[in-house]
Amino acid sequence: MESAAPPRLTELSHGAGCACKLPPGLVHDLVSSLPRSSDPALIVGQETIDDAAVYRLSDDVAVVTTVDFFTPIVDDPYDFGRIAAANALSDVYAMGGRPLTALNLVAYSIDDLGTETLGEILRGGGDVVRAAGAAVVGGHSIDDTEPKYGLAVTGVVHPERVVRNSTARAGDSLWLSKPVGGGVASTAVKRGVAGSSPPIGAAVQVMTMLNRDAADAALDAGAAAMTDVTGYGLLGHLHELCEASGVAAVVDAGAVPAIDGVLDLLASAEPPIAGGTRRNREWIEPWVEWGEVSVERRWLLCDAMTSGGLLVALPPARRPSGALGVRIGTLVDGAAGRIRVTTSGP
Repeated sequence: MESAAPPRLTELSHGAGCACKLPPGLVHDLVSSLPRSSDPALIVGQETIDDAAVYRLSDDVAVVTTVDFFTPIVDDPYDFGRIAAANALSDVYAMGGRPLTALNLVAYSIDDLGTETLGEILRGGGDVVRAAGAAVVGGHSIDDTEPKYGLAVTGVVHPERVVRNSTARAGDSLWLSKPVGGGVASTAVKRGVAGSSPPIGAAVQVMTMLNRDAADAALDAGAAAMTDVTGYGLLGHLHELCEASGVAAVVDAGAVPAIDGVLDLLASAEPPIAGGTRRNREWIEPWVEWGEVSVERRWLLCDAMTSGGLLVALPPARRPSGALGVRIGTLVDGAAGRIRVTTSGP
């Protein structure tokens, strides 16, 4: 008798990728209640909900540390590993750093899925880490019926070249290096509502792309502030940047690029909107003035993205290379964290 095929990875998870994150409002409240370090060598801690911690080792070297893991966002185990690795490495790039080493974080059931699937997940993660010029040097695993995978990443940066999410200024332009909508694409596949041609291939291509080139372009252009767009959506992470920097923002919804096919899914009778996206929108609504923005683009701007692009604030006179993507808005004087969304373009 032939053994039954292992279940699809996404069938074993309650949420997909970064959409399984805890609600942003809850996380912010919990973090703000924790004690803060008084160590003078700590350059970036938890105060501004930045992408990674930065600790000064010497006048010339600071260490960047971050950790990220999540439930499967695709069924292909190799792609799952690649996406999770690119996502974790992104936090180092968002601080202006260079990744050096990574530790695998694994929650997995050998009884349910076997060793071959786990091997493919680890192979995918390792391939992306090596492509980034870093090395996987160990890890930790636990037995868990809901699979999870990610990395703890260590990098380095010059202490005077750290890019924070708290140093943007009114007048800076906003640039986004990748299209959004990965949460929509993956939720469509998970729910089986995308028909015969879901846009998951385009989404995987976006989610496995390293933010290395975009970070280099941002640094070359003199980035004032930077963060990456992941589980709290474009507007959620922009709100964090604005609040930390004491500024407001104007975003052109029509300029924000969407992964091919995602807007069609959002315009369908039953749009595949992840629970994390719904929580994002509920949290961000009090801070946003929507204007005449369509329902589809409102959901897109709140999409619980996994391994998204870099959101970069540049001084107004600077023009980056093409690796930094497109300009989507401007930072302005106003109540810290407020966002006005306008409409133009398609």
